[in-house]
Amino acid sequence: GTTKLSSVFAHFAGAASADHAPRPAPLKRRTLLAVGLSASLSGCEVLRPALSVVPDSPPPLPREFRAAWVATVANIDWPARPGQGVATQREQALAIIERAQELGLNALILQVRPAADAIYPTGLEPWAEWLSGTQGRADEPAWDPLAYWVAECHRRGLQLHAWFNPFRARHSAAKSPIAAQHVARRRADWVRSYGDQLWLDPALPEAAAHSLAVVRDVLLRYDVDGVHIDDYFYPYPIKGGNGDELPFPDAPLYRQYREAGGTQEPAEWRREAVNRFVRELQALVRATKPWVTVGISPFGLPRPDLRPAGIEGFSQFDKLFADVELWVEKGWCDYLVPQLYWPRERKAQAYEVLLDYWLQRSRLAGNERRHVWAGLFSSSVGRAANPWPADEVLAQVAMAQARAQQEPLASGQVHFSMAALMADRNGLASRLREQAYAGDALVPAMPWLQVAAPPAPAVFQAPGQLRLWPGAGEQSTHWAVWRQLPAGGWRFEAHPAATRSLALPAGERLWLQAVGRTGKVSQATALVG
Repeated sequence: GTTKLSSVFAHFAGAASADHAPRPAPLKRRTLLAVGLSASLSGCEVLRPALSVVPDSPPPLPREFRAAWVATVANIDWPARPGQGVATQREQALAIIERAQELGLNALILQVRPAADAIYPTGLEPWAEWLSGTQGRADEPAWDPLAYWVAECHRRGLQLHAWFNPFRARHSAAKSPIAAQHVARRRADWVRSYGDQLWLDPALPEAAAHSLAVVRDVLLRYDVDGVHIDDYFYPYPIKGGNGDELPFPDAPLYRQYREAGGTQEPAEWRREAVNRFVRELQALVRATKPWVTVGISPFGLPRPDLRPAGIEGFSQFDKLFADVELWVEKGWCDYLVPQLYWPRERKAQAYEVLLDYWLQRSRLAGNERRHVWAGLFSSSVGRAANPWPADEVLAQVAMAQARAQQEPLASGQVHFSMAALMADRNGLASRLREQAYAGDALVPAMPWLQVAAPPAPAVFQAPGQLRLWPGAGEQSTHWAVWRQLPAGGWRFEAHPAATRSLALPAGERLWLQAVGRTGKVSQATALVG
């Protein structure tokens, strides 16, 4: 959000392997009745079960997380401004989703809880003012923005990750009065005032439990693919009139902790509070919906005592009380997106060195290794002050993709934010589609999640086409399709699981797999047109 950008500017100076498709097994004969297709295919010509087998196999499935953040706070990305009405909000949301699909992205990370408020109807927190213009007053006619985003993303084969700000309670850009339903009014004892913002106190168990309850509410009610938090734990420090940093106002709570026998120093005590929240967040998601992924996007600089030579600047370990290296070591998230928001030429925050550092931390985690994807400051392209050329972001994407050739856990990038891609600043979006994102890619698999692979689809072949239906069992999200062209070579396609028909021209060979919610794939079906 606005604070996210300003914080970055303020501090600028300061084991999964590649997928290999299994050998195909002959498709068992099925009847239309067995897969429930007789009614839906009435009026079509008689189909025959697809039984052809291709002897040679295609390359490994292409995997890359290609995503963008969609910030709702301060109307950075969506909606364009508050109070426009439901129809306009729908149109703008759909434009973003369709643009993401056109550009070859496969996920969006939507900010659903900017500051103890919500972009969806809930009894836990008030309606966000960024939609209606007034906190606590829902838009009319009544609608559910999050349900709309999820449905439209899934219809187009995009994942939708729900982005929560767990502790920010009021943003500096907020204008409307605090609603009666807001936690600052219902439980003022949980809330701290810091500068021109309000914060839930992370060290207060009741406040952290409330944020976890908000996440659980979304998990139970919405078909989201991921739960995502960013770099805001304790607030970025601000300075008072004398130039000294203002302390976070938690001295009374800390005093209670010491009087109860606690021995940790304040910084260690705060870090333990954040560690506890991160650990409990993952446990909550695993217990509620084990196929949903947990993602964290921390500030990109390591803790000072572990930094590579030459890396300098702001310490999230000491100032935000975020022990990110510990989270990576323990495997408390499924993917880490460090915000590498600096150009390559900035030696003290060198993009390439930092990317390699976070990959190395993941390697050290051993059996708890998780994905590490680069968070890119794409909004710097074409901005009014100190603009970056599009070549900077394209080069950073290329560096990440080069590492992914040897390190599959590095296969991904997330752009902050979607606004830069919507505007195609300096041709960045067009060039991404033409170059780095030219072909389809599946989201990388999460093999450590205890969710079974989906069954192979039921496939029926008619002249020039295939008809598909999911097999019984784990839910599929996509069809992964390799086409072996008559002239030679393979072409990959990723289709939403709602797709029921695929072209199969005469003489073309096709290799088909169902893709499950955690990226695991079914046995392959091989066909000849």
